[in-house]
Amino acid sequence: MTSAKFGALLMTALVVTYLVLVAERSFALMASGEPIGIAIGSAMIFLPAVAFWGIFMELRFGLRIEKLGSFLMKENAWPSFPFELRPSGRPTKPSAEAVFDIYREKVEADEKNWKSWFALGLAYDAAGDRARARKAMRQAISLSNNSKTL
Repeated sequence: MTSAKFGALLMTALVVTYLVLVAERSFALMASGEPIGIAIGSAMIFLPAVAFWGIFMELRFGLRIEKLGSFLMKENAWPSFPFELRPSGRPTKPSAEAVFDIYREKVEADEKNWKSWFALGLAYDAAGDRARARKAMRQAISLSNNSKTL
């Protein structure tokens, strides 16, 4: 088990424990019979429900990305990025733009290829653009679900 997986599992366990305690307190307030306790308890029970949903969605996203990554590793098709790096380890802007242009062209050439979307997502992630990386990875997941290759 990688340290990232262990960290995700540990944080999930801690958050779930916290949410169970909040839910327990919510039910206790609702059972108090006091109108304000019922109102607060009802409002509090909504938060753990939303949090459980969020945790489930994030774990599902991570597992799907891991499955796609494993498939690419088995095929020996993991993309490499010729970034010119700063001393901090981040890519320089010109080299990042050049890599993005390469992978963006691959996506534009074949918009139904989940592997191209996956590589574009990795390029965005390497440059620190997490929002676009997640969007590209969601597209890769969606296309891979429609694909017969997995």
